[in-house]
Amino acid sequence: MKLIVGFGNPGDKHVNNRQNIGFKVVDIIANNANIDIRVKKKKSLIGRGKIGECDVVLLKPQTFVNLIGESVLYVASFLRIKIRDVICIFEDTSLPLGKVRVDYAKTEITNDGIESISKGIKTGSKFPRVIIGVGKPEDGEELQAYLLKDFTFEENLIVIDILNKTERVILDLLKMSVEAVQDKYNPAGTTVREKKREVIIRKVK
Repeated sequence: MKLIVGFGNPGDKHVNNRQNIGFKVVDIIANNANIDIRVKKKKSLIGRGKIGECDVVLLKPQTFVNLIGESVLYVASFLRIKIRDVICIFEDTSLPLGKVRVDYAKTEITNDGIESISKGIKTGSKFPRVIIGVGKPEDGEELQAYLLKDFTFEENLIVIDILNKTERVILDLLKMSVEAVQDKYNPAGTTVREKKREVIIRKVK
């Protein structure tokens, strides 16, 4: 079973914020897989179903991004989902708008939600992260203010393609290894060091 987590903030005023693009991806996946995200439990909206042969849980935490770990760890523990089977989807301002990147055991990209999850994990933070570029703030603009801004009309035309591409990435992660997905979507593929680390992890399991 895979737990697919979209990052975002609850409330109508945040629906089209840059920081809520993870929610939008989960909504697209749910719609196309006919999965209802309705169950409310522990400040979360949850949907369960199948995508192909894979059992999945779709999660939209309602805790605000900096406390996402509370929701993710509760659901993963309650449903006995291993941390390596948690797929997180979130935004990043260091990537150009429309770029998608897949990370796993290590990334230099920081995110409040990822930090929240990592703090509660005792065995490390080895789980897939699908990172979506949302552009960067103008000079002098605060990062959080930028993330809480809606996409412009022109950007929304690009966002449609981003959502479709990210859905394809998620579907590939359900049936392919993380390295194969990285090689397919990351500009530089999976680094040699990352590939060696993944082999070691597999042998230990």
